[in-house]
Amino acid sequence: MFNSLSDRLTATFKNLRGKGRLSEADVDATVREIRRALLDADVAVPVVRAFAAQVKERALGLEVSQALNPGQQVVKIVNEELVGILGGETRRMRLAKNPPTVIMLAGLQGAGKTTLAGKLAKWLKGQGHSPLLVACDLQRPNAVKQLQVNGQRAGVPVFAPHPGVSSEFEAATGDPVDVARQGVAEARTKLHDVVIVDTAGRLGIDAELMQQASDIRDAVTPDEVLFVIDAMIGQDAVNTAQAFNEGVNFTGVVLTKLDGDARGGAALSVASITGKPVMFASTGEALTDFEVFHPDRMASRILDMGDILTLIEQAEQAWDKDEAARMAKKFADQEDFTLDDFLAQMQQIRNMGSMKKMLMMMPGAANMRQQLENFDEREIDRVEAIVRSMTPHERVAPKIINGSRRARIARGSGVHVSEVNGLLERFGQAQKMMRKMAAGGGIPGMPGMPGPGGFSGGARKGKPNAKGKKKPKSGNPAKAAQEAAAAEAKRNGQRAAVPSGAAFGKQDDFDPASLNLPKGFEKFLGK
Repeated sequence: MFNSLSDRLTATFKNLRGKGRLSEADVDATVREIRRALLDADVAVPVVRAFAAQVKERALGLEVSQALNPGQQVVKIVNEELVGILGGETRRMRLAKNPPTVIMLAGLQGAGKTTLAGKLAKWLKGQGHSPLLVACDLQRPNAVKQLQVNGQRAGVPVFAPHPGVSSEFEAATGDPVDVARQGVAEARTKLHDVVIVDTAGRLGIDAELMQQASDIRDAVTPDEVLFVIDAMIGQDAVNTAQAFNEGVNFTGVVLTKLDGDARGGAALSVASITGKPVMFASTGEALTDFEVFHPDRMASRILDMGDILTLIEQAEQAWDKDEAARMAKKFADQEDFTLDDFLAQMQQIRNMGSMKKMLMMMPGAANMRQQLENFDEREIDRVEAIVRSMTPHERVAPKIINGSRRARIARGSGVHVSEVNGLLERFGQAQKMMRKMAAGGGIPGMPGMPGPGGFSGGARKGKPNAKGKKKPKSGNPAKAAQEAAAAEAKRNGQRAAVPSGAAFGKQDDFDPASLNLPKGFEKFLGK
């Protein structure tokens, strides 16, 4: 969503690197580029003006002029101001003291309210709540049926006493206000602690339907009124948001279609213009593509600083604790890492969601965007097919997989033999790494990890010098002779007994014969 804006801002900040002092001209040029980037992203003009003025005022102040790295300080200022226009702090949902908590959804038709209702219900269920969906959209064809399907997929019941209309030519019947009122009563009877009311969408600023939404609000007295807005609609988002704020006085905003390729100006405008926080974001088509909106994390994504906290939270939710405990015990017992374990880890990663989305949350991901766009999400499916085409014994002892077995596995999984070879090679590398970790050696080359190549491991012990490289000789002739003698003795399988002080004392103080040197070496020492 914010790819274009992120690229423009990142390119602008590159010009500030390495400057020991920023002149007023440097600040003006930077603010000008930021202003252009925001306008190109369809951010509302009043928001852009206020943002640019605030950044310029702070950039010309003491916090930059006295900073050790002015360029980084400007990036910090832009990040803080972005957090501000995105809402400042994360806004959590308010729950009613006396259940059920009533949540009403409102917005334009096509914004994705019905799909969002299913996502929100599934998310609330995962949080330990017992939600009930109420179908109050009786105008759009098959809207009730769509909500029922989403509720079934989310594992949440749907209250739908009226079927709604099945085609655009059918006249709307039924009273949405009465359905909403009955839905809340049903939730109290069935002990549901959250009610999600899905209302009819509006094609525009429709006075009649806006009055209907207002009547539903008065009837059920919701604890939260969420304005659902398509993040791809651009500048018009501001006018729509203001109209709905006046009509139903919403308490929070939900951005949908954040996985699209639009410029994302709505996300940067709505919270600032209406003063109402963005609470949730929908980032895909699956019911699990839903997350709490964190202004600070979104600002970090826009500035290509990554979003590690969200990545960790997704891992904690998707990771199987029993499987993690089993793997930990396996490492503690120093058992071999098998292809069954490898497959289990792949499946755990797949449960976290799209690999492409996860990788895009890493800092500096913008530099790899082209490669990530070409990443094939089906790679894990191919890995699973290859492993499942092996016999149980082959998964435990992959060394027995010869040419004929590889050909059989390739046929069984529908891939080329080269892909089977590649998987076995990657698995062999993973197995070596797991053995080293189980033995407490750490991961080679990882800073801060024990073992060779890490900061804690120091130099590589016992590894010979690279081929062709010779150890430099000492400048002291006597010491150089002793080093040469020791090396020769080592090659002959002997041990050189070097007397103390021989390296710096007189050469006459010791007998070369005491060194047990090879025959003829006395001439080299001048004896």
